[in-house]
Amino acid sequence: MHPQQLIDRACQAREHAYCPYSGFAVGAALLGASGAVYTGANCECASYGGTICAERAALTAAVTAGERQFTSLAVAAGDTPVTPCGICRQLLAEFGDMTVICADATGTHSHETTLSALLPEAFSAAEFEKSR
Repeated sequence: MHPQQLIDRACQAREHAYCPYSGFAVGAALLGASGAVYTGANCECASYGGTICAERAALTAAVTAGERQFTSLAVAAGDTPVTPCGICRQLLAEFGDMTVICADATGTHSHETTLSALLPEAFSAAEFEKSR
């Protein structure tokens, strides 16, 4: 899948964001190794701790569908491209490295990086193996 197609899917998901408190709508599109695309939008609640990010919404949709390997993620939000937050980075790292495409809300400006560049030396299942 061409990166712009994934960005477009993230922008479409962003349109369904529920963000009455921050006003910061985010959409994400996660490409599985199977070729399937899973989307998510942020969903806020009055108790901010209960808010779910678009990236985690897309990931949980993928996991629910049985997908466990991913090649890339596109995130669309803001006036300039934004990256996934720390919690999203950590949860995504459970499933290995992937390309991360950060785009603005319109999908016209973007840049690519990798999850490992965004979260170097991520805590992983290997840490449990070291302690045994």
